[in-house]
Amino acid sequence: MEGIIDLILSGTLHYSSAMAKAVPRTVLITGCSSGIGLCMAVQLARDPGRRFHVIATMRDLRKKDKLEVAAGDTLNQTLTIRRLDVCSDESVAECINSLPEKQLDVLVNNAGVGLIGPLETISIDAMKHIFETNFFGAVRMIKAVLPAMKQHQKGHIVVISSVMGLQGIPFNDVYAASKFAIEGFCESLAVQLLKFNIFISLVEPGPINTEFEMKLMEEVAKSQFPGVDAATVHSFKDIYLPASHEIFTTMGQSPEFVAKVGAVPQGPPNLSTLRLVDFNSQNSSACLQTPILSCLSNSVGIIQSRMHPLPVIFIGSSFSLPILICLPCYASSIP
Repeated sequence: MEGIIDLILSGTLHYSSAMAKAVPRTVLITGCSSGIGLCMAVQLARDPGRRFHVIATMRDLRKKDKLEVAAGDTLNQTLTIRRLDVCSDESVAECINSLPEKQLDVLVNNAGVGLIGPLETISIDAMKHIFETNFFGAVRMIKAVLPAMKQHQKGHIVVISSVMGLQGIPFNDVYAASKFAIEGFCESLAVQLLKFNIFISLVEPGPINTEFEMKLMEEVAKSQFPGVDAATVHSFKDIYLPASHEIFTTMGQSPEFVAKVGAVPQGPPNLSTLRLVDFNSQNSSACLQTPILSCLSNSVGIIQSRMHPLPVIFIGSSFSLPILICLPCYASSIP
């Protein structure tokens, strides 16, 4: 089994193979009611070597049915479902305090929300909600697990980011800003945590075709956007939404595909390289490990100024970023 397991097993805990077999690693994943979180939780729980005990969390336990069905016989064996709201200090503390010695081996920050539309129609409260989940939610989780990880001198923090943490696109202003924020936070924190043998990894998927994404686009397409100028409404409803829908439906990756990130080189993360997973071919998932500047200049020139001092899993980069970056070109063609 490969993918997220390989990412977690990429040497960050420095266990011996014998110890890894004897003591399952505790992995807490946020946002497991659907999508990537659900797929990651089940994939880890079904590991043939039973190397993980997965704590799959979600804000609303009334939505746990889909996860319970997918988990099957792993439920309450290698997978446990618990309530956790990343936007609540009390909820986070309650969940972490329930763990033995409040100790986690791996934290996967997956919970997130999306937001698209003309900026004039988005309230400040709505913007704060996006940041509360996508940025402060992840920060809140990291703050909660760091003391024990530092005390035990080991740990791995995986953050599900987005290609929009590297490159913003039209009508995703606030969402992209929240992802830029978490990327900057992780890049800064990663260096500080090295001496504690704690590692941070970023996963940056391109378009993911989920029911949530389709429903979001369908609902916003029905909006009238009163008070917004006609040119902006035209750009959003007649150009951005159709192009975005086509990208998600024809080239979007499934949550299962993203959860199976691909083969990641073994060994501790190398902070002088950027890990690029290229899924351009259906039959290959080659992972390139090259110097940062060379990697960026050879793949996506528009982000040459962005350097990651930590491992980055760059999902679907060969098609996602160029297409997303081209969306502004549609707007420039408007009379």
